[in-house]
Amino acid sequence: MSQETTTRTTAGPERPREVGDPFRYGVYLRPDPATCLAVTTVTGQLRAQYGFLSAGAFPPHATLVGSQHVGRDEAALEAALDAVLRDRPGFDVHNAGVRPLGIGYVYDVHHHADGSVNTDLLDLARAVDAAVEPLRVPMDNPKENVFDPATFNAHLSLASHDLYERPDLAAEVGAFVAELPVPFSRVFRGDTVTLYRTASEDWTGRWWRTLRWEHLRTWRLG
Repeated sequence: MSQETTTRTTAGPERPREVGDPFRYGVYLRPDPATCLAVTTVTGQLRAQYGFLSAGAFPPHATLVGSQHVGRDEAALEAALDAVLRDRPGFDVHNAGVRPLGIGYVYDVHHHADGSVNTDLLDLARAVDAAVEPLRVPMDNPKENVFDPATFNAHLSLASHDLYERPDLAAEVGAFVAELPVPFSRVFRGDTVTLYRTASEDWTGRWWRTLRWEHLRTWRLG
């Protein structure tokens, strides 16, 4: 069943429309239910305490490819993903806990417990990107989220774009998140891939304030 969530604010000035607007597509690895609960608990507390919206605007996920411009040919997108996910095995994912990443804070799921890169997860992102590549439509708003194995870093966002607006809160938010008594799975099975359609009134600016999303499809890896 499709589910939609919405966060709204007053619309900004009219922006040029891109091909396929207002939609962008994301392909995500969904964590286990216990970790999903942990993510929504943390992001909910950050909204309650600081008014932060961006990480909580999405369902809990580790991005494989995000903000994809594929026009509106959803059937072709699903077929392409079918081809690479149908017989793909699942794998274990280690959650190293809260870590800083960029301006924000995340659950780090990019590495094994010994600190080595989870190559199964990296290879899954690589395969998904290759499936989506022939369908991409060039756009400027926002810039293409192109997969790069050298910079790919799998994570579950807890605090993100709001800190561009409030960098003065970065240390305080990090300490707040670290002290939240929220349990999560240290290891979960990476076997659930999801496709979402997203839309925003302004992809060029604070898109997370008007983000809407709808679940389109789930694949279970064998």
